[in-house]
Amino acid sequence: METILEQQRRIHEERERLTDAMVKETLHNAKSQRDQINKDTRLKLLLDRSTQDAAELLELYEDRDRQRLDEMQTIHGPNAFSEFYARLKNIRDFHRKHPNEISIPMSVEFEEIDKARETVDDKTILVDFTDEEGYGKYLDLHESYERFINLKGIPKMDYITYLTTFDKMFDIPKSTKNATYKEYILCLIFYLESYMSRIKPLLDLQEQTEKLKEEFDKQWEAGTFPGWPKETSGALAHTGAYLDLSAFSSAEELASLGLDRLKSALMALNLKCGGTLVERAQRLYNTKGKQIEDLDPAMFTRNKPGKSSKGKEADKQREIAELESWAYKLIDMLSEQRAATRDNIQRKQARTGEEREDSDDERAASDNSDDDDDDVPYNPKNLPLGWDGKPIPYWLYKLHGLNLYYSCEICGNQTYRGPKAFQRHFAEWRHAHGMRCLGIPNTAHFANVTSIKDAKTLWEKIKVNKESDRWKPDAEEEYEDSVGNVINKKVYEDLKRQDLL
Repeated sequence: METILEQQRRIHEERERLTDAMVKETLHNAKSQRDQINKDTRLKLLLDRSTQDAAELLELYEDRDRQRLDEMQTIHGPNAFSEFYARLKNIRDFHRKHPNEISIPMSVEFEEIDKARETVDDKTILVDFTDEEGYGKYLDLHESYERFINLKGIPKMDYITYLTTFDKMFDIPKSTKNATYKEYILCLIFYLESYMSRIKPLLDLQEQTEKLKEEFDKQWEAGTFPGWPKETSGALAHTGAYLDLSAFSSAEELASLGLDRLKSALMALNLKCGGTLVERAQRLYNTKGKQIEDLDPAMFTRNKPGKSSKGKEADKQREIAELESWAYKLIDMLSEQRAATRDNIQRKQARTGEEREDSDDERAASDNSDDDDDDVPYNPKNLPLGWDGKPIPYWLYKLHGLNLYYSCEICGNQTYRGPKAFQRHFAEWRHAHGMRCLGIPNTAHFANVTSIKDAKTLWEKIKVNKESDRWKPDAEEEYEDSVGNVINKKVYEDLKRQDLL
């Protein structure tokens, strides 16, 4: 039986070897994306094992059952020699009973780890990916896509359109965001988290979640979270929904306010708000000059005054919005894979059946060859890759302006590569959200405006122009007197008031 001190020694040795293995793994040069994913996965396994050993060591050093203290006193006490020979006898008896048993040293295991790291093998699979994902190159959002198109109130779209717009959750009406929508968001988040943990196993998603929650709480309280503006006049139970009845002398005058305003006032008092326009007006007028306690209990709704049901609804909305914030974060972290997925799907759809078969044959032949299919091609100018996985021609690179980078202050100093991506971003959610935070509509007037100062200045100028262009009846409405002179409304009323017409 292994003693407590021997367990500590063995775990310390294992942790030192794990640290050495992690250092070697970190210094190992990954030649492709597949190698990088495998490298991070091996590092994650070593790190988890080291963390587990540290927890075992901490438990042994705490010595809650005092076995370690008893053992220390035994080997340091007056009977130390007798204890030594007793243990030696146990070791000899064990080897006498098991003469052919060989103990494999710990170093052998870590030598195998070193060999596995240095051996280049395209068929080595440490992480499970679907065929659609291409070992971490692309996303496979077909399940989320099917759930999305089956939501009520969602227009039908193809998979390419979904890949382009699935992050624009703020454009979905709040009335559509029900329990089924929540299941869709959870399905999307579950896949994105699973995919992220496979391509970046060393990333601490828990830490990212905690940071995001603080930002979400601030945005939610301020009412600036995309797609969930703070309600200022829609909450019927707020004081703004109450109606002052002192200015009304009959129920008929109340009826002129319309059904919606009467319903708002009735709900503010927790009264029944059903019935026709006349019934609502009469019910509300009957409360004039009376206290809440003096009203007939039959006039009230079954629920007692309060905001329990609205509080529950608000909690559900906040929960869905918080899930959306985490989905936004994950989508932003996987922006490269998302763009690659969209290009890959478009590339597949543009090919004929024979071209797809030829591509599959080439991929199978390359998998069977000794060359690494995932090797990074020679690309000293860092050119984008084409549909064949090779760098595009330099003349095409210059033609599309991919050597130019544009920055947008409204998007949080986000950088866009090429004029095409720069022009496209003005209609995307990031720029629209930035304009919404500034309180400026994202209209065509602000095309190519990337500075916050310029956008505010232009918006003030537009408001001034709108104010000056607004029709002013006092100055622009024309009247004709009895003689036939054409004068404006203000002059006409002044002359009429003085009996000069």
